[in-house]
Parts: sequence; C-alpha cells; structure tokens
Amino acid sequence: MAVLKVEEMHCEKCVERISKALSAADLDFEVSLADKTVTINGCEHCVKTAVSELDDLGFSAVEV
Repeated sequence: MAVLKVEEMHCEKCVERISKALSAADLDFEVSLADKTVTINGCEHCVKTAVSELDDLGFSAVEV
C-alpha cells in the first residue's frame, strides 16, 4: 500500500476525474478529498501507473 499526496485535488470533480482514470487503469485505490490523498493498494508497478495516470490528468503526486 502506498499513499500519494495530491495537493491540486480541490473538489469532487477532481475526485471524479481521478477515480475514473484509476478505475480505467484497473487499480485498487481510495481517494480522500479531505486529506488530498490517493491510497494505492498494490505493487510498486501499480503505484507508478497511478502516478503516471495522475500526471496525465495534470495532478502531481508525491508518495508520503
């Protein structure tokens, strides 16, 4: 499990865009708008995929 900090996540629309992209990438994840985090349940490859998907959406993600 890895927790990614996504500071640019500001609203439910952001959560919706992130959730749609990560679901399409077939990842097991949880998004928390309150904490501005995305938790990835999976291997290092899954985390890299998530970071790449977030980057494609214009969000920078930092593992905490």
